[in-house]
Amino acid sequence: MAEVRTADAKGPVRTAVVTGASSGIGAATARALACEGFEVVLTARRADRLESVAKEIRNDGGAARVFPLDVTDRGAVLAFAERLPACDVLVNNAGGAYGTEHIENADPGDWRSMYEVNVVGALHMTQALLPRLKASGDGVVVVLSSTASFTCYEGGGGYSAAKHGAHVLAETLRLEVCGEPLRVIEIAPGMVQTEEFSLNRYRGDLSRADAVYAGVPDPLVAEDVADVVTWAVTRPPHVNIDLLVVRPRAQAAQHKVHRTS
Repeated sequence: MAEVRTADAKGPVRTAVVTGASSGIGAATARALACEGFEVVLTARRADRLESVAKEIRNDGGAARVFPLDVTDRGAVLAFAERLPACDVLVNNAGGAYGTEHIENADPGDWRSMYEVNVVGALHMTQALLPRLKASGDGVVVVLSSTASFTCYEGGGGYSAAKHGAHVLAETLRLEVCGEPLRVIEIAPGMVQTEEFSLNRYRGDLSRADAVYAGVPDPLVAEDVADVVTWAVTRPPHVNIDLLVVRPRAQAAQHKVHRTS
């Protein structure tokens, strides 16, 4: 078990809110931040999954609270923020991809859903918690975008559009808060094998989801991205990691992936 920092050891415990914390990168990030001594506040729609992650964190000596929340529901987000006395770090991780159809056949509902959760949801959370983040004296906003934020590819129009939006949110916010006690960090992962991302994208088709990673030696896993997020968040207050792209060694670009078979 990783050593957990206590308030007595290195100052007061700081609070980190992680969205989409019920699985994948969000859950791994919550665990990693808890090991760094943060009290983590886990948010997502599935209360049972949140409780399971929180239980793991507590069993390892960390501090975790659970708030079931849909980030696309602005009223619920504002109510959540009112109940939170302090916030030092916000990790905007909630997101996802739906469908791989070409633009000619794409479902506008899928595009709308991806934009709502990846962009508008992050906007809701950031707006609601900015006062507390600034009041902390060293607030940190993390936006989990994607290499799809910068590269378009066939069948990925809706997801790339949404992640471009997430990238723009981070870039613009950093400009707007320059001079204030707030850091804005964007982490853009490439190929990450998690239990749900590709399965959701392929609408539950396990064989198609597994084919994404077939033959790829050591794709990234959720813990790899969580490690990067935690490293960026825990830099000294004067150090901002504007943008960090992280891919597996086997992936040189969105379309360039080494496969052994």
